Amino acid sequence: MSDHGTPPDIWTSVEALWDWLEKDQPVTGREGLLLRMLKLSEEVGEVSEAVIGAVGQNPRKGVSHTWEDVQGELCDVVITALVALRTLTPDTREVFQRHLERVTARSLGSARPT
Repeated sequence: MSDHGTPPDIWTSVEALWDWLEKDQPVTGREGLLLRMLKLSEEVGEVSEAVIGAVGQNPRKGVSHTWEDVQGELCDVVITALVALRTLTPDTREVFQRHLERVTARSLGSARPT
């Protein structure tokens, strides 16, 4: 939520981030597309690192992260995934909405939200 109490439009933000990345992309074409997809793996790895740090699993590092750090890393995964989706299609919102509806229907059946 912004300082003004109005949530930013997620799709406007995704479009702006995609545009920013496209303007300064050192690797273009198919290879650039693949690298954009691989960025997801990097972000998921950072979630793993934060979880391990939050529970102190690594005896050498101890507790090195908080659950708030994990939340932030999860948000980075979502943002990166949406920007990657935008890289594949300009119809990001529609593609995501259709897929979310299919997953919701498949998972919740008749109990799905209205």
